[in-house]
Amino acid sequence: MSTKVALGNSGLKINPIGFGTNAIGGHNLYPNLDEEENKKLLKYVIDSGIDFLDTAYVYGLGRSEELIGEVVKELGNREQLVIASKGAQNGESIDNSPEFLKECVRNSLKRLQTEYIDLFYIHFPDDNTPKDEAVQALKDLKDEGLIRSIGVSNFSLEQLKEANKNGDVDVFEGHYNLLHREAEKELFPYLRKNNISFVPYFPFQSGLLTGKYKGDETFPEGDLRAEQEDFQGDNFKENIRKVDQLKKIAADKDTSVANVVLAFYLQIDVIDAVIPGAKRKEQVDSNLKTLDVQLTKDEVQSIGQIFM
Repeated sequence: MSTKVALGNSGLKINPIGFGTNAIGGHNLYPNLDEEENKKLLKYVIDSGIDFLDTAYVYGLGRSEELIGEVVKELGNREQLVIASKGAQNGESIDNSPEFLKECVRNSLKRLQTEYIDLFYIHFPDDNTPKDEAVQALKDLKDEGLIRSIGVSNFSLEQLKEANKNGDVDVFEGHYNLLHREAEKELFPYLRKNNISFVPYFPFQSGLLTGKYKGDETFPEGDLRAEQEDFQGDNFKENIRKVDQLKKIAADKDTSVANVVLAFYLQIDVIDAVIPGAKRKEQVDSNLKTLDVQLTKDEVQSIGQIFM
């Protein structure tokens, strides 16, 4: 199994291949989820040596956290796991007020059936709360031992700077993948300077970066992909052309395009871990094989150029 890595300056040590749990109990995000199958998959994930679980209130409005709590209680191995969760949704609105964030954490603790959360993120910024005050609320909870480290997600660079005024932010979770690299210019220099770890979400851009599409697929109304520019017309075809160029690198290494993509992220200095989701055991096994993929400097450079 992998050597564990430090997650920025959080003090947490993890397998760099984590697990995103939005399809565990995320009934509002995915139709027809089977909770018993979800729990079996989660047990498989943990038994496979993945110890970094990423959840959020918004995944099933607390249901993902509840299922994780049930499984971890059954397995009895809470101390071996690093659980990250996120909150900020107050009904239909986003709320970063200190009182509400403290309530979010306490409710997450109950759903997860745990005495502490390893990493708690403010999931989205609101328009009203000074971000250093929002983070101070989490710092108070950290001092109480209810959370072990502090994260923010979906913040702009300016909001992040305000949030980190006292140096308390450990991890930033944001949208980043080979097709969307804006964070490299905007965020990475600041994260680097402040030793804040970056956790990318949508690492495969709805499967587009796994090599499974041909470019002629259409998506029904209501499907997330039907709304995304990456899956429309010439854009879609151009993206497929780029992804196809990764197939040779994957073939040379006897691995999958998905593993090459994850390996590319893990060689970036501000990225200590990735959190791909999975709905099947084979996908979990495949994600873990990323740890066997070593990219040369030339390969890294050529992947970077393909996705300029």
